[in-house]
Amino acid sequence: MDMALLDANGRRIRGRGGPPLGELGALQAGGRFGTYPSQGLTPERLSLIFREADAGDIRRQAELFEEMEEKDAHLGSVLQTRKLAVAGLQWEVVPSGGSDGAQEAAAFVREALAGIVDFEDALLGLMEAIGRGFSVCEIVWSIRDGQALVEELRPITQKCFTFIERAGTEQVHDAPRLLTPEAPVYGEQLQANKFIVHHYRGRAGLASRAGILRPCAYMYLFKNYTLKDWVIFNERYAMPMRVGRFGPGTSEADRRTLRQAVFNMGTDAAAVVSDSTVIELLESAGRGVSAEIYEGLVAFCDRSISKAVLGHTGSAESTPGRLGGESEARQVRQDLLEADSKSLARSIEWQLIRPLVQFNLGAGVAPPSLHFRYEVPLDLKALAETYAVLARDVGFRGITAEHIHERFGIPAGEEENA
Repeated sequence: MDMALLDANGRRIRGRGGPPLGELGALQAGGRFGTYPSQGLTPERLSLIFREADAGDIRRQAELFEEMEEKDAHLGSVLQTRKLAVAGLQWEVVPSGGSDGAQEAAAFVREALAGIVDFEDALLGLMEAIGRGFSVCEIVWSIRDGQALVEELRPITQKCFTFIERAGTEQVHDAPRLLTPEAPVYGEQLQANKFIVHHYRGRAGLASRAGILRPCAYMYLFKNYTLKDWVIFNERYAMPMRVGRFGPGTSEADRRTLRQAVFNMGTDAAAVVSDSTVIELLESAGRGVSAEIYEGLVAFCDRSISKAVLGHTGSAESTPGRLGGESEARQVRQDLLEADSKSLARSIEWQLIRPLVQFNLGAGVAPPSLHFRYEVPLDLKALAETYAVLARDVGFRGITAEHIHERFGIPAGEEENA
């Protein structure tokens, strides 16, 4: 089958190449099954999982990270907040210059990105790199009307990749390699213009160690220990102890009836016994004494997770009704939001926009850039109050009507336009 690109008149486009058109979704079958490493997790096992990842085998670490997000509601919530803070931003395609070619390239890329199925969901998938160090999306290309277009950006689970070098070496690859039926251990190098690999540059070193979920894993472990102990504590002290007493001459049948009645009172709260037996409810002396210890440790773990993911502890410490408490809890620190936005934009520019321009407009056309609108909205009320103070108290008269219209987005009246 001829996969050459054709122009609007059906003529072959030479010298531009073409995209890889195959789909690799079937290769993810191995990612459907997991070993659930969080079951019976201990500090020793956690260290072993991390050492495996440091050596290039990231499968168990990837499975652990999946479970952490599923099982810890607080961790899953703040991490989703961090990812959605970028994936939910408005974006724009900015031309590389003022020439007609630059404007044409920007218009083409803008339309091509808008035509990708669930592009916003793909952005969210790429933001998985925040927690895991890297993320990969497969580019599903198609040829329509002589143009190389992207049908879909398909996220691929981390369990389908490895960093392992060949046997007998102590080196690991810098880039993830795709595990395939032909290369189930060492993987294959990713095909050019077929994948978007987004890295989180939170720290220097291996991509498998760069994710935020690495330091959060210890808080997750300690929190789970605490929750288990807290549940046991509540089972022991939240309800009074049930004690059945019987006299010396109580028959064996009455003793069995008493025993059954004591056990059933946990659910039935009622019992029928003879006059020779007594059931007492004893309040525990330790009830309410140590519950705050468990609650305090869980809160500490949540605050540490919030600080690692959002850059502050507002989501764990916000007080309902306190001015600014709830708004702070829903926000990612601004410098983190800007860094995440710029990093994601660079990955898309280099690995998606450039091939789109090269395949369709030629290698000599400068590709446009992608910009996420992460700027903090202007507080117009505070600005208006500042202008009022300058005019009233300082006597400043340098604020023109044109500036006011432009700054506040107020359309000029007919008299001012005259």
